[in-house]
Order: sequence, then structure tokens, then C-alpha cells
Amino acid sequence: MKKSIFLFFFAVSHMIFAQADCATALSVCGNSNITYSPNGIGAVNENLGGCLSTGEHNSIWYKFTIATGGTLTFDLVPTSSDADYDWAIYGPNVNCGNLGAPIRCNAATVIGVGASTGMNMTSTITSAAGGSLTPYCQYLDVLPGQTYYLYIDNWVDITNPTMAPFSLTWGGTATLASPFTDPTIQTQPFVPPGTPAANPANPREIIICQNPTVFNFNTLSAGILNGNTNFQISYHSSQNEALSGANPILTPITASTTTTYYYSIHYQDPANPNNPINSCRQVGAFKFKYGNISVNNVTLFSCNNNNAGTATFDLTSASVFSDPTATKQYYRTLSDLNAGINPIVPANAFVSVEGMVYVKVTSQYGCTATAQITLKFYPAIAITEATLRSCSIVTSPSTALFNLSTAAVTSQTLPKKYYTSLADAQSGSNEIVTFLNYIAPNSVVFVKITDTNGCYAIAKINLMVIPSVYSTVLKDKTICIEDKTTLDAGPGFTAYEWSTGATTQTISNVGVGTYWVKLKTGECTVMQTVKVYASGQPVISDVDIKNNTVTINVKGGTAPYRYSMDGVKWQDSNTFANVPRGDHHIYVKDAYDCDPIDIDIVVPNLVNVITPNGDGINDVIDYSVLRNKQNLVFSIFDRYGNKMFEANRFSAYKWDGTTGGKKVKTGTYWYSVSWNENDKKNTLFRYSGWVMVKNRE
Repeated sequence: MKKSIFLFFFAVSHMIFAQADCATALSVCGNSNITYSPNGIGAVNENLGGCLSTGEHNSIWYKFTIATGGTLTFDLVPTSSDADYDWAIYGPNVNCGNLGAPIRCNAATVIGVGASTGMNMTSTITSAAGGSLTPYCQYLDVLPGQTYYLYIDNWVDITNPTMAPFSLTWGGTATLASPFTDPTIQTQPFVPPGTPAANPANPREIIICQNPTVFNFNTLSAGILNGNTNFQISYHSSQNEALSGANPILTPITASTTTTYYYSIHYQDPANPNNPINSCRQVGAFKFKYGNISVNNVTLFSCNNNNAGTATFDLTSASVFSDPTATKQYYRTLSDLNAGINPIVPANAFVSVEGMVYVKVTSQYGCTATAQITLKFYPAIAITEATLRSCSIVTSPSTALFNLSTAAVTSQTLPKKYYTSLADAQSGSNEIVTFLNYIAPNSVVFVKITDTNGCYAIAKINLMVIPSVYSTVLKDKTICIEDKTTLDAGPGFTAYEWSTGATTQTISNVGVGTYWVKLKTGECTVMQTVKVYASGQPVISDVDIKNNTVTINVKGGTAPYRYSMDGVKWQDSNTFANVPRGDHHIYVKDAYDCDPIDIDIVVPNLVNVITPNGDGINDVIDYSVLRNKQNLVFSIFDRYGNKMFEANRFSAYKWDGTTGGKKVKTGTYWYSVSWNENDKKNTLFRYSGWVMVKNRE
């Protein structure tokens, strides 16, 4: 049964110190593969006996102890087809001074392709003399505790000087004793020092950070042993010495990066110093490699946003060392770094002014170096405060329409965003999306300008509403409807535009109507409306005629009124005295002096005495000529104001001096006549007077 339990593979070729004597035989521990290249003999040319009576040539001696009984075989395979290996096994339980004849021996000539030899389960011979063509001997039946010696010799004569390493692999059911395969002895796996080399076939590498470095090899022991007890480690500068434990390195030495060093592990049975397994050794190779690291000083840029005087730096982004496995610690001062105090935490969001910090880089192998990180601000965005002026909105005069993008806050062509407050600009909240058509009163807004580095500056924009300037002299007017007037917008405007098409300050020959004018002040234009009203005409509401006195009562229009009976001579009084009997024309105008209104009146031929005696002369008061007037009322009153008679259409608007069919007493009576004239205004006329009635009793 082939086994590969040995934990560390070691290669040996052309060794100048040979365990070529029986007394210094190498212990085989466990069914470990063996690779070796014998060269010469030891101090003693042993008496070999058996098939090997010719003596040693290029030999090696091994010693092994059986752990579990069974069958034991092995294959010995040279690396060269020209090699000719002979071998012999002595035992069990013999000593080098009295080996006796070998119990298995093979000196067969096996040069050529497949020049392997050994013991297997099919061969029946126990010995093969020189010149024999039988390379394999019969297996061994072995028992626990038995110890054997294995002699291997590369027979080379003058005509065949080939020196070739061999590999030996154990087989069969038996196992060889080893502390390294007994879990009660080795409870944990050994941990080789260092790290694998780039080529796994090369020795492992222990990194040293300085050249030269005085190294204490014993500092590796605890890590290699990994908690296993009763094992000892020695360190050597050659593999032969490691295999035999000779010439250990006992004191710290200056480590060489060109030398391969070896560690040798062996068990020391505390209960039996002579236990054969104490001679078992595991060896491993390692080298030293300089791991000193080279770091770069770096300048790191960040944004001094809005000229705050500080920026947030991600120190971890500084490329001071390319190995991602390295660790970095950042400090404000070199003294803090050297003392290992006050590290910068967190390093990816360090708020600072421009300056310098220091980083200690530690490689995965523990080597350190210090780099400087210079902290710089990106160039600031040049900004300036701006003011936008805009004309007020007519329908909302406290506001104006602004195009915020026209504010000259920077000469650089960079993206901008607009906000109503500084806090919103800093946080990027509540952006003004209608910045091209922004309606606002007198106020301020803020613009955030961002450059290609992601840095920003915030500028202030003052918004000023230009008040609408209207004419203070242009007023509504009232004129006579037949008149014309002049409208004057007043001086001080840079341009005028009237609804009539005129572009002058004033327009003339303007009649009743509504007009507008656009008035320009600076860049702002307002439209002002003005109305020319027709004056309201007065109305003669009623006319009182008492005997020869005529009183004209007027309403509407605008007082004071003036009155005339010929349209030429005018008076302020509304009463005309001594008006002759007959038809007349009355004229009235108001304060606007427009074309007068006029009315026709009649002062009746007064009848002051009636004698109702039936003679046909002055028998009645007759107002039947007024019967076609509206609301005609003819009434008779006594001197106490008591109504005695009211004429109507049944009495033909006449009074014959009677009341209730009886004649009234002779005396003076008052009468009044009123009606509404059949004109557009239904003018009320009132006529009053007195009459003497003479009745014969």
C-alpha cells in the first residue's frame, strides 16, 4: 500500500556530506517518499555481505522501525535510465557492528529504460546477484517494533560515471513508525514559516524589512510547532545538516537572502530517550526575502466648496502604495505617526484646510514606510454677486418676471442650479426649475455653480422689481358731448404711444371715449388708460308759474346752473318776473357751459273775476285747452287752503263758481293747475293764481 504521509517534501541532489555509514543512517519516519542522490561513501566502507560483496560506491543508509505489522514493499526509481542501483535490507533488530547477512538483497543490472528496483508482492526471490536481470525481490513480512537498515548504492564504474537521484516510495500493508503520523503525539499540523514563493517548488519566503537584518531563528519555533509538545526544532544552513541535526544555528545571525535555510523537527520521547522515533526528522526549507517597501508622496485635491476654507478629503484614495493588502494609518503630524497616537478617523472623510498629513504604510509582511500627503484645494470658481432688475408686472405690481440665467455671476461656462435660500443651495434641495421665467418680488436667490471636479460655489443674485411709473397729470376728463379736448401724459417719459397712433406727449381734438397710452421709462413700459366722459345734461324737472312769475326747477347736470329766455342774456336765478302773457322759450345750461337745453312755456291769460250769472260773459274759469296734457289737475281752494273743487274731464276742466251744485259765496278763491308736458322729460308745469267770484245771492 503506497502512502504519502510525510508533510514536507524535500529534494536532495549531489550531497557532499553523506549519511553513507550504518552508524549515521537516516531515519525513515512513516511511509514517507524519499528522494536522494548518493555521492561517494561514508567514513567506513562497510562489510555488506550477501549479493553486495564488492563494497560501496555511491551509497546512503536508512533506518526504519515498524509501527504496524504487515507486508512491506518499495519502488526505487532513478531519474536517469543510465543509473544502476543496488540495495540490501538488514534485520530485524540488528546493530551496525553486527549486521549479519542481508535478508533481502538485489544487485541486478537494471540499467536502461525503466531501471527501477525494489520489493513487490509478485517476486519470489530474496536475493539477486550482480548481472542478474531480476530487479525486484519478494516483499517482507514485518512485525510492530522491528527495526531494519536499508542500504542503497548507485553502482557506477569508470565507464559509466552517471550520478542520478532516485525516488523511493513505500508500499504494502505495514506502516513505518513516526511521531509525525501518530495523532496522540502530533496533535496539530506543523505550520511552515513564511509564505509560498512565486514558484511553489522554491523554498517558502520569510520577509525581512531591512538590509542587513540580524535574525533570531528561534522566534519561528512557536509558530511552526503550532502547540505540539515534546517536539524540538533546530535550524541549519544545509539540508544534510537538517536531516542529521548537525551544526544547528544557535545564535542570531545576519540573514542572507541568497542562502536556503532549513528547519529540522524531531520528537523527544520524555519517557524513553532511546525511542527509535526520536531519530525521525521532518525538515523544511525557507529563504529570506527583502520586503522593504517604497511609497510615494502624493498631492490630494478636494473641493473648497463655496470658499468655506476647508475641504473633505478621502485620504484612502491617495495612491501612496499600490499593494491592496497593505494597511495604512493616517496622522496629522509626523510625531503622532512615530508615536502611534491620534490617528485620523475616519480617514475617508477628513475635513481640513490646505496642508500636509502623514501615512504609515504597513505591508502584508509587516514592513513599514512613511509617505506625505499634501492636501490642496481645487482652483476656486470665480464668482461675483449679481443684481437683476425687471419691470413690474402690471397685474401684480409688487412682482416682476426674471430670467435668472442672465445673471452674470461667473465668466466660466459651467452648470448652474438656482435656489431660494443658501441652505437649499448647499443641500441641493428645492431647486427652482422655472429659472427662465421666475416671478418674484424684491428678494434674493442663490445660484450653485459646479465645475468639472464636482466642486461648487454659490453666488447671490439680488432681484429688484422696477416700479411702474405712471403719469400723474393724465386724468379722466368730462366734456360736453359735442366738444373736443386735449390729453396730456406729462413730461419725463422716454417714449409715448397712444391708442390713436400718436407718439407725442399730448394728443388733441379728442372726443368722448376711452384711450390708452404706453409710457416708457428706461426699459419698462406701462399702459395707462384715460377716459373722456360726456357731461350729464341738466333736466328741467318742473316749471312753476304764479301769475307773471315763472320759476324753473332743474336737476341733473352739474351746478351751478344759468338761465335765459332768449339764449343771449343769462342769469343765475331760476326765477323770471313780469313775464308777459303768452308763449315763451326758456334756456338752461350747467357748469360745463354745454349747449343749453330749452323748453317752451306759456303764461296763461289770467282770469281774475268770474260772474257766473249765465250771461255768457266771464261765467267760468276754463282750462279745457289743456285737456290733452298728461296728469292735468285743476283745483279750487278757499282762503284757508281747503279744497273746494277739482275739475276733471267730466267737468270739461271748467269751474262755474259752484261746489256740490251750490253757488259759493262771493269772495276770493285760489286755484292751481298742474300737468306734465308731453315732451321727453314729461316736464311738470304748475300754474297758480286767484280769482274773484261774484255770485248774486
